[in-house]
Amino acid sequence: MTDRTDPMPVALYARVSSDRQDVDLSVAAQLRALREHAEKHGYIVVREYVDEAESGRVADRPQFRQMLDDASGADAPFEEILVWKFSRFTRKREHAVAFKSMLRRRGIRVVSITEHADDSPTGKLMEAIIESVDEFYSENLAQDVVRGMREAASRGFFLASRAPFGYKRVKVADGGKERPTLEVDPDSAPVVKEVFERALHGQGLKEICRDLNERGVTNRGRRWQKNALHYLLTNEAYTGTAVWGKTSRVGKTPNPVRVEGAWEPIVTRELFEGVRKALRSRAPNVQRPASIGSKYLLSGLLRCGLCGKAYVGQGAKGGRYGYYVCATLQREGAGMCEARYLNAEKAEGFVVEKIRERILTDETITELVTLVAEEIDAQAGELDGKLHVVEAELQDVRSRLGKLYEALEKSDLTLEALSPRILSLRQREDQLAAAREDAARRLEERRVELPGSEEIRAYVADLREFFQEGTFPERKALLRHFVQGIEVTGDEAELTYTIPMPAGGVTSERAGVLDFVQSGPPDLTVDSTGAARATSSALPPRSGLSFGIGIE
Repeated sequence: MTDRTDPMPVALYARVSSDRQDVDLSVAAQLRALREHAEKHGYIVVREYVDEAESGRVADRPQFRQMLDDASGADAPFEEILVWKFSRFTRKREHAVAFKSMLRRRGIRVVSITEHADDSPTGKLMEAIIESVDEFYSENLAQDVVRGMREAASRGFFLASRAPFGYKRVKVADGGKERPTLEVDPDSAPVVKEVFERALHGQGLKEICRDLNERGVTNRGRRWQKNALHYLLTNEAYTGTAVWGKTSRVGKTPNPVRVEGAWEPIVTRELFEGVRKALRSRAPNVQRPASIGSKYLLSGLLRCGLCGKAYVGQGAKGGRYGYYVCATLQREGAGMCEARYLNAEKAEGFVVEKIRERILTDETITELVTLVAEEIDAQAGELDGKLHVVEAELQDVRSRLGKLYEALEKSDLTLEALSPRILSLRQREDQLAAAREDAARRLEERRVELPGSEEIRAYVADLREFFQEGTFPERKALLRHFVQGIEVTGDEAELTYTIPMPAGGVTSERAGVLDFVQSGPPDLTVDSTGAARATSSALPPRSGLSFGIGIE
């Protein structure tokens, strides 16, 4: 190795953990030590990267990723990365091996200024041991944190970052430390009591929300909504109970800690349980998925054109459903959306009737098949051209790979020197091969035999009969395969749907409006360009014909 006369460019990386139990140096102290080390050895600092409150067990740290990106460039600006300890670089052994290996291939070393490990076999072994110890420490530290939180919860401290509405989060002394707990907020606690009392006496959540909003009583500056109110009424914290660990990671069994009398309650346990019972007694009015499936034909399909929210089926008094209502209107009350209530029976009957009478006709389906045939020809030509381009580039990549392999055999170039370029070309080769296969497959799919007039008539008759005589679950299932969505605005509804073809098929979209109050025959319309055109991105095999019709 030759002695260099110019100063070696280095980067500094400093990190402090998101873990409050981490006792490593602050960022400022780490950087000061790193700069002193660089100056002592005659290095020139060209980059400084700092991640604050970032765990060393994850690789997706903003400045860490930026450092790796800079190191991976064509002209990396530094030759070494200085860290205070290897644990500042990463605490996971597998990450250390992968990232350091990648950096070494770029001629860049990671150097700890406090843990001396050179490039000798002994030094590399020492570095691996240090990294393994760091990972072991990190995993045990995480377990210690969980144990500490469970201990704090069992002693009645409040561990969430934000206090429930009606409380303030305050700190109290605990053996030389400060721990968080809750203190009643005299300004908002009366609102909590009022809400519980009104819910106990049968007032609905929507009515309570509307009243609070009209009075200007906010939820920390925001309007009250039903889900926020329901969360308040089911939160045990208002009884003075500390609860921690009700949920857990996937595969882990929750083991909650519950402490009564952890702080001053706002409501009594009796009032809380009474409200819980009242909410459960009204729950049958909220339709379960199976009930929705059997009663609401258009559930999940209707959407409000004024506010963008879904229409939902809502039961009338006595538990029977009677209409569809905009979710905004249902949740926030009158004045927030001017959408109309829709009589469920009439709306469902109208949609099915108009589909049968205006869409499932020989003329409509024949026109669509013609449009699809034209689109197939156009897209087949486009795909054929793309296939030729991909094949030409693939041949070029393989030729360049062959030349690199030949250079390895006949020149002094090493595999280490050529491997980045070879890897890049191999990846591009795989991408192009996959693109060629996809283009060839899609081109073959365009070579379909479209149904003739007799087959179209038979298919239309089958669909019309199915809509007329099928059971409710059967009609609902077909409707969901058939209708893409219905946007309701005033007296109009824009209907987009799919006609499932008997075999093969493609997708062609057209936009239009189905007027809920218009009763005359439809005029097939085209888009603003004067043509009904298919979308080139939606032509999968065995799909339906997706389009809309216009009603004047």
